[in-house]
Amino acid sequence: MSRTAITVAYGDGIGPEIMHATLHILQEAGAQLDIDPIEIGQSVYARGVSSGIEPEAWDSLRRTRVFLKAPITTPQGGGFKSLNVTIRKSLGLYANVRPCVAYAPFVRTRHPQMDVVIVRENEEDLYAGIEHRQTDEVMQCLKLISRPGCEKIVRYAFEYARANGRKKVTCFTKDNIMKLTDGLFHKVFDEIAVGYPDIQNEHLIVDIGAAKLADTPEAFDVIVTPNLYGDILSDVAAQIAGSVGMAGSANIGEHGAMFEAIHGSAPSIAGQNTANPSGLLLAAVMMLVHIGQGEVATRIHNAWLCAIEDGVHTPDIFTEGFVARLGKEPCTLQPVSYASTKKGIEMGTLVTRRPAAKKDLVGVDVFLHWRDGSPDDLGARLSLASAEKLGLTMITNRGVKVWPNGLPETFCTDHWRCRFLGKGDAIGHSDIISLLQRIEALNLDFIKCENLCNFDGEPGFALGQGQ
Repeated sequence: MSRTAITVAYGDGIGPEIMHATLHILQEAGAQLDIDPIEIGQSVYARGVSSGIEPEAWDSLRRTRVFLKAPITTPQGGGFKSLNVTIRKSLGLYANVRPCVAYAPFVRTRHPQMDVVIVRENEEDLYAGIEHRQTDEVMQCLKLISRPGCEKIVRYAFEYARANGRKKVTCFTKDNIMKLTDGLFHKVFDEIAVGYPDIQNEHLIVDIGAAKLADTPEAFDVIVTPNLYGDILSDVAAQIAGSVGMAGSANIGEHGAMFEAIHGSAPSIAGQNTANPSGLLLAAVMMLVHIGQGEVATRIHNAWLCAIEDGVHTPDIFTEGFVARLGKEPCTLQPVSYASTKKGIEMGTLVTRRPAAKKDLVGVDVFLHWRDGSPDDLGARLSLASAEKLGLTMITNRGVKVWPNGLPETFCTDHWRCRFLGKGDAIGHSDIISLLQRIEALNLDFIKCENLCNFDGEPGFALGQGQ
């Protein structure tokens, strides 16, 4: 077996102790690895590097393309960005894969048959982290969903199901409310599912889907979701299976992969030899499968199951008590075998580029910071800005229509969306610029504008609530 170079980060809090334990097991099990350690996280943040990672570490990650990472601590406040998100997005690790398995009767759970894999989109959605304070009272976070992003994650979910003998893929979205963003995710799911007739598919609204996952997780097999829902639900699923501390995850992309436990750095128990290393060890098992060392992965995973059956407690689960079980198989729990598993998952074409749609500019939403009266007052004032080509048609506050014919009970902040639509003739950017100049002349503070376009004749914008 040839040796594989991997990058390793020992992390913060409990990270160093569980990484040392994990690497000890990998070595004893016969893993063929060349380890390149890097420094990331708290110590790097402390040197004033707001990303938590320095250029030399990126060089290692790009060279090895395989990263085993212990948990790190992101400082609160101060504008520091999540290093996990930075690494995932910078390296294009679009698929987050989190198996959530029950180990009854040895680990307490209400769902002894649970065996669910959550495949979470990893690069976009609200995790784009594009936020602005727009008024005294309102903050904004942009939710970005792209067709290429949807195609990659949905196709990976079906390929994962096929490669691992899974029978069904379930999609969770909230497209009854977010009809364009989550609607696109659902639409792409339906399109791609047609190409996998051997695998069942279904779609659920995320709220009822989450309720069913918590109540009857054995009804699910593989779940694919946009980023935020997947982040939340994968922790929920891991906890109801037994413990968040026992779950590992893989982050897969075209140019590399990162493997980590799903829990945090737990600084309050660091150095006490009580931290559960299972999540990082199972992530390392996923890494071994990914790099083609399936026999070693099988040996470690089955030894871990034996330790679970024998009631080995956390402080000694990865010392002699664990190593002694290497080569054994569990008696009650289902043994695993990765010996015949291919290196990684063979992905074909990830993204299908479509011809550009016919795009027609039909209006503009202008967002205002204003607190000097009622919606009717603002409507009357803005009507003065209407012109021959663009007319005011609607004002919303937090998405709810308040003009014309709004309800007096609707609570309003100081953040207003004012929709101007063309009156029939084609409009251009110069018409929008002229509109903004007229709004400025009315001494109104516009924050931003969003062009309203039709794509192949279909509106590329949502109605206001109550419109």
